Amino acid sequence: MSALAHVPTGSGQPASPPPTARSGRYRLLPYLLLLPGAAWLFLFFALPLVQLAAASLYDPNGTLSTGYAMTWAFGNYPAALQTYWPQFSRSFLYAGIALVLALLMGYPLAYAIAQKAGRWKNLLLVCVIAPMFTSFLVRTLAWKTILSDNGWVVGLLRDVHLLGPDGRLLATPIAVVLGLTYNFLPFLVLPLYASLERLDHRLLEASSDLYASPLKTFRRVTLPLSMPGLIAGTLLFFIPATGDYINAELLGTPNQYMIGNVIDSAFLVRLDYPQGAALSFLLMSAILAVVFVYLRRAGTEEVL
Repeated sequence: MSALAHVPTGSGQPASPPPTARSGRYRLLPYLLLLPGAAWLFLFFALPLVQLAAASLYDPNGTLSTGYAMTWAFGNYPAALQTYWPQFSRSFLYAGIALVLALLMGYPLAYAIAQKAGRWKNLLLVCVIAPMFTSFLVRTLAWKTILSDNGWVVGLLRDVHLLGPDGRLLATPIAVVLGLTYNFLPFLVLPLYASLERLDHRLLEASSDLYASPLKTFRRVTLPLSMPGLIAGTLLFFIPATGDYINAELLGTPNQYMIGNVIDSAFLVRLDYPQGAALSFLLMSAILAVVFVYLRRAGTEEVL
């Protein structure tokens, strides 16, 4: 083929260059396009991660004023885990409960927007993402007002005797879980909507024609086809919710503190960098392990 391409034409003009020469000219183009992103990740992710790993192995007896010596103190990891395992387990418990609540609300919401909303679809999508136009801190402070002891929510629950006369929601695990659910709900709904919006109606009609019940149609058709969005949404929800510390700080008490609060205190209050770095790596490792097991069981090649 290449030999024929170099044969002069009948008009005496040389033949055009072979396609392989043109493709070879732009062979480096994809790598050049990746260069800015790769440089950004190297400078602001890889290098800080290496620095954090080094800090986790510093001498735990060092201080910020005297400096930290690299002693390869691997004992920082079991020591940190032994001291703060309640906050560790609490982080995964709160994030797991919030994820279940978000799924119970988010899946029907995403399905209704994608399949039933009609001309109201765009408006409902704006309503889902509208809270994100304000800062995370302001949204959480708003929940502090809503759940306050003198707020209408607590008053209503007291009137229907779901709370005692002195019962409260603020500064309880319920408030922290509700805050996590609210703040991260859009991260679950939007990927779900993207999957459900592409659902082929002919498959649903075929299932109905085969006398499948609505529940069976959902279980055998709708749910499997929405799995990529469901898995992506649960990961986008669960990972930041586990490491969050704002909700526990503003809506809870030290009894509801999560591991993010401990890491924040280690770096900014106690100035215990080795412990803070060790806890950060333990949290990251635990989340990666959970995500790996979850993806292995879900079989999500489409997500990866």
